Amino acid sequence: MTAAVRAADVAVGTELPEQTYPVTRADLVRYAGASGDFNPIHWNERVATEVGLPGVIAHGMLTMALAARAVTAWAGDPGALVEYHVRFGRPVVVPDDDAGARVTVRGKVGALGDDGRARVDLTVTSGGEKVLSLARATVQLA
Repeated sequence: MTAAVRAADVAVGTELPEQTYPVTRADLVRYAGASGDFNPIHWNERVATEVGLPGVIAHGMLTMALAARAVTAWAGDPGALVEYHVRFGRPVVVPDDDAGARVTVRGKVGALGDDGRARVDLTVTSGGEKVLSLARATVQLA
């Protein structure tokens, strides 16, 4: 593990840099291919609305991965992420246009352990709505 952030340089309340990630329909197609999740709610407007969704939605695991990416970018090493929990709150609706949706990730260190681990509390939103709830990551700092 080669986390760039040192535990000695972090305090409870330290904020991670805000990250915003675009999510387009093309991203959903790529993610479906990589994950094997070809559920039509992630690409077919008619099917999505027939099951009561507001439109085509991003894969929950994609949204979860984007939030983890913000944490590992801050830590400086994907291997520094040692624990991760989220609850899916609301879907990320992805319009059929060139802009798509935007997922914004904010994080704040909520606790520090004597072992150099930091608990990062995340706020993940899209379209002004919180899409992940109880999102927390534990990272092993240098």
